[in-house]
Amino acid sequence: MLRRYGARWALGILLTLAAVLYANGTWHSDAIERQDTILADLRMRLEGPAPDPRIVIVDIDPKSLAAVGRFPWSRDVLAKLVDQLAGHYHARTIAFDVSFPEPDTSSGYAVLERLAQRELKDVPGVATKLAALEPALDYDGRFARALAGRPVLLGYSVSAELAKGVLPKPAFTVADLGGRSLDAYRSAGYEANIARLQEAALGAGIFSVDPDVDGVVRTVPLLQRIGDGYYPTLGLATAAVYLGATAIRPDFGTAEVLAQDEVAGADRIVLVRPQGRKVAIPVGDGLTTVVQFRGPGGPQGGTFRYVSAVDVLQGRVPPALLEDVVALVGTTAPGLQDLRSTPVSSVYPGVEVHANVIKSILDRRFKSHPDFATAVEFFQIVVAGTLLALLLPALSPLPAVLVSAAVFAGVVGANWALYRQLDWTVDMFVCLLLVALLFVVNLAWGYLFEFRKGRALVSRFGEYVAPELVAQMAENPEAYTMEGESRELSVMFVDVRGFTTISEGLSPKALREYINLYLTAMSEDIRGSHQGTLDKYIGDAVMAFWGAPVAFADHASRAVATSLLMQASAARLNEDFQRRGWPPLAIGIGINSGLMHVGDMGSAIRRAYTVMGDAVNLGSRLEGITKVYGVGIAVGEATRLAAPEFVYRELDLVRVKGKNEPVAIFEPLGKPADLDPAVLDELAAWDAALARVRMRDWDGAQGAIAALHAAHPQRALYALYLERIAHWRADPPGAGWDGVTTFETK
Repeated sequence: MLRRYGARWALGILLTLAAVLYANGTWHSDAIERQDTILADLRMRLEGPAPDPRIVIVDIDPKSLAAVGRFPWSRDVLAKLVDQLAGHYHARTIAFDVSFPEPDTSSGYAVLERLAQRELKDVPGVATKLAALEPALDYDGRFARALAGRPVLLGYSVSAELAKGVLPKPAFTVADLGGRSLDAYRSAGYEANIARLQEAALGAGIFSVDPDVDGVVRTVPLLQRIGDGYYPTLGLATAAVYLGATAIRPDFGTAEVLAQDEVAGADRIVLVRPQGRKVAIPVGDGLTTVVQFRGPGGPQGGTFRYVSAVDVLQGRVPPALLEDVVALVGTTAPGLQDLRSTPVSSVYPGVEVHANVIKSILDRRFKSHPDFATAVEFFQIVVAGTLLALLLPALSPLPAVLVSAAVFAGVVGANWALYRQLDWTVDMFVCLLLVALLFVVNLAWGYLFEFRKGRALVSRFGEYVAPELVAQMAENPEAYTMEGESRELSVMFVDVRGFTTISEGLSPKALREYINLYLTAMSEDIRGSHQGTLDKYIGDAVMAFWGAPVAFADHASRAVATSLLMQASAARLNEDFQRRGWPPLAIGIGINSGLMHVGDMGSAIRRAYTVMGDAVNLGSRLEGITKVYGVGIAVGEATRLAAPEFVYRELDLVRVKGKNEPVAIFEPLGKPADLDPAVLDELAAWDAALARVRMRDWDGAQGAIAALHAAHPQRALYALYLERIAHWRADPPGAGWDGVTTFETK
């Protein structure tokens, strides 16, 4: 066994070792990393929606834009929106995925003030009237008053160069770290909110998100550094307010969150809540978290309820829907350009990215790549690789497929369980690739060195011959070939009588079932116990032969026995067809034996394993002239001589089109033991009558055949010869008449 499988075992172990070295970081592949990313995206899509009534998206949607006007809206509208959410609906936390970096001058108050100071300065009462109008026309003031004292957070973006607006108070500063290093994304600038709005709001969060190199958003930083301060993103800041947290701090893994000993980096962000309660959030490089996208996003995404902003403004939203929730104000309108590409959708609302971060924090569930994930990957590679490397070389193809599929499914199932139950993101592509490579290598090895010839034989001859013959041929494939050669064979042609009339009398669907049932029955008889080679279907006709690719000394006997079996099958089918109200089924079969060319023949476009030659052509002619003699089967003299165990009724001496020499044709009746004595008596009487015909004894022949016809009126052969005798009486054949019937058509 070692000698037989040793090389394949060694190759399997080498492939497993290569996968192990990748898992522990000895070598790296960007292509494999991309595939792991694709699998991770697919895994997230499969998880599906997870409805959460605690978070509601207040959507500045096309409906709202049509009712209120194009965005950005004047801040008196936004003030009313806050009043509705906080005052009427009692939302616990309100967060804007929108920034307000410039004053709102849409009320026209600044123009009126300029007129009062210039053109209208001498008009009595203008200044007084303008002062009275200021509270109503100062939209920023109205918005600030709506924000004041309410749990409202504003959004802002980070920038590479710009420094605009006023930053909120940082969560903590560099000085608070006590000399520690903290890995965080740094931004040189920002585009924040105007001072009067930021001062009125409870806080603010960064809503900027950076996609991966392929343009897809998969992670977001929870904190970013601007100057010496660390500022929370909108999702973290909103969750902190909703949970009533008093502080946001990094956790360096020590007893005290901000101890003085030097530790590089933090692996968690902690929300400090009253009474010392904490919410720990695991983070990766750059203080990032994996966004656990749930569902395809948007109003129909199934996880977060969306309500139209205009419905909130007009009080049409049921109060229970917004009470005590996180209300995220954002937009799904395509023109406002807040749609992101994510693993679950290429047009995912940006506001829902923050909603997913908030949900993870509220649920205390975070998808993370744990430190020991490498060990898990290493373990699954070693187990799967070693198992397959040892088993596959000793298995035949089907068990190899089943075992490989089971291992593949096991790796996928284990990975899915870790993801769903423990929230671990563990890479698996290199392990799946190893399983696939081990299977392909072993299958290819077996195909090239062990099964190639046998399987090729199955592929080449499986359409033509019975499965038992293919199995026999596969045991010794060298003995069989598709190369052209000449052999003594027997060929058969089968055709349906009156098929044109049948096709005209059936619907297309019924005709298809009719012909399918017929062809199936005929094919099963050919390829069945007598092991014929099914050559082709020609419309309703069937062509088959015996003696190739497997040589049979009794090929003629097999062909004749099959023809009798097929006539019996046709009779059974006809009974079924009659019950269905279909046209009757009758078939004609022609069989001939002789030297034929057999092999893979055809064109460069299409080839087939078939037979050719004069003996084949005669077989086709015999099938055609069965109609003339009213018989179901006609065989040539060569077939009768090669299959003497059957009883035959001689039909005639014929000269078919394309042949000069006449040939005797016969109808096989069966084996003597299977025939009724009356049939044998009838046959003897017919042979005597036919001899009288050939001796031109018209009176004696007519009397004998007339007696046979009276006893067997269904036998069309007797009626045919009575007609011929009448013709010969009226127009006697010449002196050179040899009793041969010549057919000038095919």
